Amino acid sequence: MQLKQVIIVHKAHNALSQTWAERCARQLEALGARVLMGPSGPQDNPYPVFLASATRPIDLAVVLGGDGTALAAARHLATNDVPVLAVNVGGHLGFLTESAKVFEDLEQVWQRLLDDKFAVQQRMMLQAQVHQGGRGNMSPVGDRVLALNEMCVKPASPDRMITSILEMAIDGEMVDQYQGDGLLISTPTGSTGYTVAANGPIMHPGMHALAVTPICPLSLSSRPIVLPPGCVVSVSPLADSSMNTKLWTDGVLAAAVLPNQRVDIHMAEHEAKFIILREAYSYYRTLRQKLKWAGARVSYGKREG
Repeated sequence: MQLKQVIIVHKAHNALSQTWAERCARQLEALGARVLMGPSGPQDNPYPVFLASATRPIDLAVVLGGDGTALAAARHLATNDVPVLAVNVGGHLGFLTESAKVFEDLEQVWQRLLDDKFAVQQRMMLQAQVHQGGRGNMSPVGDRVLALNEMCVKPASPDRMITSILEMAIDGEMVDQYQGDGLLISTPTGSTGYTVAANGPIMHPGMHALAVTPICPLSLSSRPIVLPPGCVVSVSPLADSSMNTKLWTDGVLAAAVLPNQRVDIHMAEHEAKFIILREAYSYYRTLRQKLKWAGARVSYGKREG
């Protein structure tokens, strides 16, 4: 890997993350890299400026924060094939991030990257677009949006909790109608996020598949379904006279979905690329540690480091 053009993103309003970002910038600049640095958060999106300001292809994105910061990086950088080194500095759960321990020796980190002593994990993403009218109309009325974890179609209102009624079609065939809090369409990566909290299936991140999970459905017959990656899932609001239905990408508001519109969701053309520095990376160990599995009777903490 070359380190000639690097972007560094830190979690907005987090002093620890910003301190680490400034330290990384100094060391990378000493190695001859051109560094672009900025905060990422609900009110801060540095990526359009980074991409417009880059004088050459971006070699690396160093993302310092939690899973939310890493998700934002994936959404904005996947289409440019920028590899992301996400480190849990100032974050919480950290499913997508490397431990801060890997940054204890920063000089060694940069040398490993220069020597190509790392792995790259590619993760499937979703893309969605709002269309007007029925399933036969392919003319979009909004921009394409990406998600690494999930697309969520659910209502939002400042006044009251709203029960949504949504119709789902797969490859143009109507499959079911859901009444409840909303509908999740997730990737394998997102299966351990909002989806697992809604009693959806956990899928290995190496898979290419979509999981459709109703959120608190009012029917006991409504169940999650796992689909092959080539499927197109279309979701339409029914009985939404207040026009409160929204499309959310990785928990971020993306677009309104009006009556007589639908959202088409399918596997994206691009994948997110995450750099793995851990020498003995194990997805199953991540599940055990983050979800507290196999810890009630026998502890594997010391054995796994």
